Amino acid sequence: MRRLPLLAGLAAAALLLAPGAEAHQIGAEHAGFAAGIAHPFSGLDHLLAMLALGIWAALIGGRAALALPLAFPAAMIVGGVLGAAGVGLPFVEPGIALSVVALGGLVALGARPPLGAALALVAVFAALHGHAHGTELPEAASPVAYGLGVVLATLALHAMGFGLGRLAMAARQPAFLKAGGLGVSLAGVVLLLG
Repeated sequence: MRRLPLLAGLAAAALLLAPGAEAHQIGAEHAGFAAGIAHPFSGLDHLLAMLALGIWAALIGGRAALALPLAFPAAMIVGGVLGAAGVGLPFVEPGIALSVVALGGLVALGARPPLGAALALVAVFAALHGHAHGTELPEAASPVAYGLGVVLATLALHAMGFGLGRLAMAARQPAFLKAGGLGVSLAGVVLLLG
């Protein structure tokens, strides 16, 4: 169980290195694959939501363990296409902050809703995250490469969160997960109010 402190340390380092919710300005004229990979790590809102989703998927287990981390990027792509096409969605930025609050709260509560309800919630949040990315795509030097980078980084953050969740459960450390979820949720409240 020595991996739990290591993964927790890596996650904490990623959080400390991430700036606030400034991830939605990419310096787009040079944005390609590398910028897409870096983007989800560059804003606290994205970073926390992606990690929390992975942890929550681990907590729920079963089919959700794979379904939630795969549904997020799928719905994120749909939102991204809408954003790139100039189709507006209401409350994108507040919705992204709310996703951090909600996903952290679901982890803290150890919520295990039916898979359909979890997938619906994840799809809404992912579409909002994707829309924010998609509005940047028309300015990117390579929109497809940038989008692919964002999706791969998102999957990596989900996997990191999933690993943290599984290790905490294997170490019988539910308090670690509850405290982490509460911390994510509180950070989301700050982002929502900020």
